[in-house]
Amino acid sequence: MKTHRTIALATAIGFVATLSPAGLFASVEPPAGQSTISQIESFPEGRYPLLGLEIPDNALIRKYRKQYTTSDGIKYLSAVMRRAGPYRKFIEDEIRRQDAPECLLYLPVIESGFSVGAISRSGATGIWQFMRNSVGGYGIRINEWMDERRDPWLATAAAIKKLKDNYRELKDWNLALAAYNCGLGAVRKAIKKSGSRDYWYLCEKGYFKPETVHYVPKFLAIAEILSRSDEYGIDWGADDEHPELVTIPVRRAVDINVLAKETGIETALLKTANPALFYSITPPDATYSLRVPAGAEEAIKTILEDKSRMLLEYYMYKIRSGDTLYALSKHYGVTIDMIIQYNPGLKPSTLKIGKKIVIPALKEVGAYKGKRGADNLDFSGTYLVKKGDTLWSIALAHDVGVETLAEKNNIEVSSVLKLGKLLRVPIL
Repeated sequence: MKTHRTIALATAIGFVATLSPAGLFASVEPPAGQSTISQIESFPEGRYPLLGLEIPDNALIRKYRKQYTTSDGIKYLSAVMRRAGPYRKFIEDEIRRQDAPECLLYLPVIESGFSVGAISRSGATGIWQFMRNSVGGYGIRINEWMDERRDPWLATAAAIKKLKDNYRELKDWNLALAAYNCGLGAVRKAIKKSGSRDYWYLCEKGYFKPETVHYVPKFLAIAEILSRSDEYGIDWGADDEHPELVTIPVRRAVDINVLAKETGIETALLKTANPALFYSITPPDATYSLRVPAGAEEAIKTILEDKSRMLLEYYMYKIRSGDTLYALSKHYGVTIDMIIQYNPGLKPSTLKIGKKIVIPALKEVGAYKGKRGADNLDFSGTYLVKKGDTLWSIALAHDVGVETLAEKNNIEVSSVLKLGKLLRVPIL
């Protein structure tokens, strides 16, 4: 681990705090003539990112400071910062590039513990915990092939920009952080109702929900501790443990597992470098920036440029009488759109008997046996009739004849279906 020099923070340079009557939130004034951290313009190289924000002395900050400086807390923070190793330098560089406070490096610690696969109860995803409805305008794509919220590099650029946007509007980093947690709308509402733009006042007077009241104090406490990692014995791991990565634009379907075999690169390394991909397969119809070890860049480019190579594990299937793309998609665990994307010109309505098609191998399944006769269909499935359903549409969706469906449910083909009626349907 490289040596870092510890930089004193607000709580370590003689600030005097006066608790408010509520006891939780306090304003802090530095001694006369003494600079706050945010007023210091430059810092020496070779140290941990500074907090850069003032730390009030209040009960919540004391609580989290005490909690995370226990033996278990130090072990946890060490593990989390080692987990951040593959993309930590990128985050630091991106923060500098966007001219944001360097302490934002520590925000994923409270968001996700730097876990790429983290998903909250509300669906927030990745190390920066983006919600699906909050990525608009930040260059993050979500589709059936990938979720770029899971990509620490792309999500970092988006998160720093979002935080800067919050600050640009709110003119205060505590409020900008609060908005990252509860949304700009909630912060605007709190400011409008209270007439104040002081985060601590808004917390004290109950304008924020408990989660947001705890969010900034927890961040400040952990950021303070991590910026003094040498002092607390927090081990970030060696800087040279992780290979340098570069990106190669790819506009074809490439299975990372196949690419690893072709190049001799460890599959786990390629998957770690490309966590946005759901199936370890690049999208067939969009440009994807494939992240690879810098030392293998030219070799990988050579393989990717060879269009005769099918860098994909797939099933080859010959169309038979009675086949439908719906049935094939259900059997192979893919979507109809995926099958069409891999077979340009294929039309679901006019499948040609004998035509061979490619189906991406997203899971291991046996060969498709084709459409079964009505007598052999397993009708142990159920379907709840919804608004707009007809027996015809349900039969089509379940790849069964309408007469067979009617017979199995003891109704006529012309019967009017009642909302909420439970029908027996085949399991495909």
